[in-house]
Amino acid sequence: MIISIFAEISSKIGINYGRLGNNLPSANRSIELLKAMNAGRVKLYDADPEILKLLSGTNLQVSIMVPNNEISTIASDQTKADEWVRNNVLPYYPETMIRYLLIGNEVLSYNSSDQDRQMWYDLVPAMSKIKSSLKSQNITNIKVGTPLAMDALQSTFPPSKATFRADISDKVMAPMLRFLNRTKSFFFIDVYPFFPWSSNPGNISLDFALFRGNSTMEYTDPGTGLVYTNLLDQMLDSLIFAMTKLGYPNIRLLITETGWPSSGDIEQPGANIHNAATYNRNLIHRMVAKPPLGTPARPGVVIPTFIFSLFDENQKTGPGTERHWGLLHADGTPIYDVDLTGMRPLEDYEPLPEEQNNRPYKGAVWCVVAKGVSVNDEELGSAVNNACIAGNASRTCDALSPGKECYEPVSLTWHASYAFSSYWAKFRSQGATCHFNGLAEQTSLDPSHGSCKFPSVIF
Repeated sequence: MIISIFAEISSKIGINYGRLGNNLPSANRSIELLKAMNAGRVKLYDADPEILKLLSGTNLQVSIMVPNNEISTIASDQTKADEWVRNNVLPYYPETMIRYLLIGNEVLSYNSSDQDRQMWYDLVPAMSKIKSSLKSQNITNIKVGTPLAMDALQSTFPPSKATFRADISDKVMAPMLRFLNRTKSFFFIDVYPFFPWSSNPGNISLDFALFRGNSTMEYTDPGTGLVYTNLLDQMLDSLIFAMTKLGYPNIRLLITETGWPSSGDIEQPGANIHNAATYNRNLIHRMVAKPPLGTPARPGVVIPTFIFSLFDENQKTGPGTERHWGLLHADGTPIYDVDLTGMRPLEDYEPLPEEQNNRPYKGAVWCVVAKGVSVNDEELGSAVNNACIAGNASRTCDALSPGKECYEPVSLTWHASYAFSSYWAKFRSQGATCHFNGLAEQTSLDPSHGSCKFPSVIF
């Protein structure tokens, strides 16, 4: 029965088109690149008018998104939902093949304020009102849902024991699953095997995470007897079992984000081109296979999949991996070769660079001005001032004062590197990163000179 429900779903691979970068190609160029790559779908993080117009007449299925900050307003007012659909769907549909309308992004991962938690409870009402707006316009082929992260689950291992978090299970997940089931929509999930592997590389095999396991790496779920040969299947089946426990065993899965970073900070294991190419090439082959592979809990079922992301995005905050999920450099050239159709045999690819940095770095690391970054003196100077002012109480930049040990050479790049290293060393424990709006990078080479000793972080 499940196989017949899923049989007509396209297995073409989609791409997430994020735009958090100050060096990215134009929208027109980006759409041309997507078409040249033979992408089947594109997912946007908004409903940008220029992009939606450019997608008109293409064969790309399109996913658009209601921003998180508009969810509560839409949830409380049907006229606001009608207005959103009127402004962001009707001018482009059906010439632009909008097929998914997502309400917010990883909403249940936010929990720092009462407003965040209120958004949880507004999520399903907003989904319902948007769906009603589409129905009133006789639009029936746009699926409405919301992409969640794996932290919506309380437990994921073994898959058969998985449950949703206690704080959302009854009041959020149960009504959401009821809506998805009633409207024949998908459970949209952002799922990244990189994260559980990189946080526990000693106990999770890298080969298991990269779809290249063998019989010695298989895992058998003691509750079901199902055999797993890769980490992604485990993660997806944990969702299926969690939904089943709430009475919804047949809601379809759609992967809104997955991928592997091609680079990252020194202490982030496994973030390299070899692993990224291996993961995405193997992922594509699995997801476009005919007949479909599905998962151990749902064999033979198509799982529509969007890879994250089109470009490396240099303005994303957080650890270094955040800026290195792209299939393409900002200039549009490939970071590594990949065939989104899955028709190219894996053995036909050129050899990849040897694996490196698959275990955490141990030693001292400094934060310095990034090589090759195009930046003007005003921008760099502003970053230095911000780092020094923010760390003023901790005397972060005292050594840069005239006559002090790090004042010379009097160079903006030198002063910036010291300020970045000093600030990061003092405030990393409070969440500071070596990023500084893309101006800085980590290095294991000590930049200290003479009597000037740069502060470092020890991993």
